[in-house]
Amino acid sequence: MQANAAISNNSTTGAEAVGLRHDWSRDEIRALFELPFNDLLFQAHLLHRRHHNPNEVQKSTLLSIKTGSCSEDCSYCSQSARYDTHVEAERLLGLDEVIASAMDARRNGATRFCMGAAWRSPKGRNFDRVVEMVRAVKGLGMETCVTLGMLEDGQAEILRDAGLDYYNHNIDTSPEYYGEVITTRTFQDRLDTLERVRSAGVNVCCGGILGMGETRDDRAGMLQTLANLESHPESVPLNMLVQVEGTPMFGSDELDPLEFVRTIAVARILMPESTLRLSAGREAMSDELQALCFFAGAGSIFSGAELLTTPNPGEDADDTLFNKLGLAAEGA
Repeated sequence: MQANAAISNNSTTGAEAVGLRHDWSRDEIRALFELPFNDLLFQAHLLHRRHHNPNEVQKSTLLSIKTGSCSEDCSYCSQSARYDTHVEAERLLGLDEVIASAMDARRNGATRFCMGAAWRSPKGRNFDRVVEMVRAVKGLGMETCVTLGMLEDGQAEILRDAGLDYYNHNIDTSPEYYGEVITTRTFQDRLDTLERVRSAGVNVCCGGILGMGETRDDRAGMLQTLANLESHPESVPLNMLVQVEGTPMFGSDELDPLEFVRTIAVARILMPESTLRLSAGREAMSDELQALCFFAGAGSIFSGAELLTTPNPGEDADDTLFNKLGLAAEGA
């Protein structure tokens, strides 16, 4: 099997043989998942070291600019209007509030500022206001990212011209399992938005969520979809489900932490040049688990005490962990 040929115990030769591919089969990816843990991490780390600084981590900050009352039915999301959760609906933030948050993020070492709005898709004046936010944050000298739901024709170009660097739009899971998670938009809807973003020349930020009751084959299918895009996403956030009471996913069986590490390692092998972000769920992860994730290929985190509406380790905790591991924040 080709995956076994590319992933051998012959150290550098095996890692270099992978290269950049966009034609991975599901069987090949399954074979990677089934490798002995040490072999998988060894090969993934070789590729990570070849394409990235293994002792540097990029820090992003994520701000919810419009919270709650989303019409979608994403089964994991605390912001869906369909579920009774702790989240209170809030209107779109003002420009001054966003600029102040971005300046705080920059002082805390973040080089990218991400803005998320709980919408099915951005419309009218709200979209215009987000464009103003992108322009203002870009003016601070930071990389910009937004996640606004599905985009219509022409919107990605407007965001690009305002200074948008990245657009986040996760596929969440495999095509086969997607309908168990979301019914209000299709898997193809997500791919269509990714195509609009890519065609506009904006960097793609796209990953998924683990621990939603999916199988290993679903995790392989999610990564296959990402790796076989015409261009690999520049940024791939990998989230561990944060269970929120009131959502359908609350009470799901928790994913084995080592399976999470395996998924990061396989993602690194499939997409060697992409930046893998260790995203939601870090607040519940031990230092040891996060260290394994960094070794397996994660090279980015979200910093700050909150990710949209869920908890995240604070700056002090991250600084302590980085000191333990000898890691430096990108640009520090």
